Parts: sequence; structure tokens; C-alpha cells
Amino acid sequence: MKNYASASEITVGVVGYGGAFNMGRQHLRQMQSAGMTPIAVAEVDPARLAVAAEDFPGIETYSTVEEMLEKSGVNLIVLITPHNTHAPLAIQCLKAGRHVVCEKPLAITTAEVDAMIAAANESDVMVSAYHNRHWDGRILQAVELIKNQKVIGDVVRIECHMGGYGKPGDWWRTSRTISGGILYDWGVHLLEYSLQLIEAPMTEVMGVQHLGFWAPKTAWKEDSNEDEGFVLVRFEGGQWLTLSISSIDSKGKEGWLEITGTEGTLVLDERYSTLYQNKDGKFITSRIPNPSDEGQRYYDNVRDYLVNGSELIITGEWARRPIHILDLARQSSEANRAIATIYP
Repeated sequence: MKNYASASEITVGVVGYGGAFNMGRQHLRQMQSAGMTPIAVAEVDPARLAVAAEDFPGIETYSTVEEMLEKSGVNLIVLITPHNTHAPLAIQCLKAGRHVVCEKPLAITTAEVDAMIAAANESDVMVSAYHNRHWDGRILQAVELIKNQKVIGDVVRIECHMGGYGKPGDWWRTSRTISGGILYDWGVHLLEYSLQLIEAPMTEVMGVQHLGFWAPKTAWKEDSNEDEGFVLVRFEGGQWLTLSISSIDSKGKEGWLEITGTEGTLVLDERYSTLYQNKDGKFITSRIPNPSDEGQRYYDNVRDYLVNGSELIITGEWARRPIHILDLARQSSEANRAIATIYP
């Protein structure tokens, strides 16, 4: 793979701009902060293209990916589009010899991810998922406490959960066909957190889901996301991991992640983590503020990889693991049995 002489030589662009979270602007500014050079935006909405041109004076604007690939000298393209478009757009860009970053999730199915990795390898370019939350303060602290300081002993299980009670909004993220389902949005983040703490190979995945309560009341009807999804993952080391995302849970659960070990439990929440330990016959509870998030390190790492050949943290293979879990969970729910994991 070609290394660039400096970060400024890496010309970058985004596909998709604006929307509710202004993700196109965020990505371009973060890449700019890493020293890269924003030069292009592709967006189907002319009004959003106008906003991009105002945010980045002189930037190239295109209405299609095809036009961007044909006319722009962009080296690195970030896809900020609905989940079901990630694989076809990424493969198109990879085959054109461009590095690709996809907003998470990398894709919806394992087969899509494997095809993306193959296309990147064939063109000798990079494919990665924007797992900026790999550097969230809560998980950085958890890695230090659990893996380095061993404050809870050996990890036995991790329970991930998020949600509550309420009708989902009528936007593309609540369509199973487009989004992949209820587990694919925040679930990918929580799984990526967990896979930093359990490094053993996965052995099998079991998934269950509840459908049909909210669907008749939504715009998507039968294509609406599940009301609740649940996944159990088993690992070679004997550990297990669960993930539950719900829109019908009337009783919320503590925290986002509950990591149980042989000598304690650590619960990760939004602002604080809570450590529960039994020491010398005493039960001790410690509330620990979470450090600040360091999401800029994602693009700093991409820059260092492309310029210096440093290790790429979020490889396509790394980002494949949570997608494989979610893909097998769907298959397991439909087949009513656990399904063994498959490694390339």
C-alpha cells in the first residue's frame, strides 16, 4: 500500500452531508484536524451541498458517487449513508482504488463485510469502520481497570443493554431492510466496547427477537425494526456476552455494560462507572467519573497508518466481529437455534 509523505497529501471527501447530526461536517473537520485535506462532498440533496460549500469554501461538490470518482482526485472517501448502502458503495469506491471509511455499522451481513475486505485487498487500499467510540472515556477506563489492573479478576460475562419504552420514530433507522434492525445502531457500539475486553475467539451466537407490537403504528409497518432484540455470544475461553436493545422495556437497567468477573463487577454508564467489589469480607462500592472521550484518535490513527505505516486499530477484520454477531443473531432467531461462528 502506498504511504503518503505527509498527512496533507491525503485528500478526503464524504458521501452524504448534513442530516440531523451534521455528520459530513464532523468527519471532514476531524480529518482536517488530523492534517488531511478535505476536497470533495457527494450528496443527493442540493440544499445540503450548498451547506457543505459554505462550511468548506472551494470544496468540490457532486450529486453522485460516480461523478466524484470520475472527476475528483480524492484519496479517502467516508460513507455517511444508510446502512444497507455501505457495502455496494464501499466496493465501488474500493475498486476505484480509493481508501474507504464507513460510518458504523460497517455493513449489515458478514458476506457484505467479507466482500468489502476482499475488494480492499485486491486494490491494495484501506477499508475501516468509524468506530470512534473505541476511544470513549468509559471504555478506555474499563480496559485499564479490567485488563491492566485486574480489579474484577477474570472476566466471566458482559451484559450490554439499552432502551426503554416508546414508539420508534418514522425514519430510515427504524426500517429493518435499511438499518439491519434494532440491534444495529447502538448495539454495534456496545459490542465493540465488549470485544475490547474479551479477546478470545467467538464460538457460537444465539439470537431471539420480538416483533409486531410497534410495527402497525409505524410508517414502515411490517418492515419496522424489532420491538426487542437479544443476543448471546459464547467464547472459547468460557466467557459469554449478551446484548439487549429494546423499545418495550418498561423497567430500565443500570448502565450500558455490566462486566462481571471473579472478584467484582464494573458497570459502565454515560457519565460514571460503578465498581462493586468484595474485599476482606466487606462489600465495597466505588463510583468513578468517566474520563473525557478521545474520538479524534480514530482519524489520527488512520493518518498515522497511511503516512507512517503504523498499526491500523479499526481494520476491516476488527469491524467484522460485531457485524458477524448481529448477522448470526438474525439467522439464529429465524432458525430457532444457536449458530457457530465462521472465521475467514
